[in-house]
Amino acid sequence: MAKATTIKIKLLSTADTGYFYVTKKNSRTMTEKMVQRKYDPIAKKHVEFKEAKIK
Repeated sequence: MAKATTIKIKLLSTADTGYFYVTKKNSRTMTEKMVQRKYDPIAKKHVEFKEAKIK
């Protein structure tokens, strides 16, 4: 069976609050780690979220 093109990833907050988003990305076109600026409701501000593995 072929390998899936889209994989689920966890976007973990860099503010060390433990808050995360779960999203999908295309592993063939986006080979580097994903970094997005999103809202962290625990820190109550926009911070960078970096890609981490889902365990």
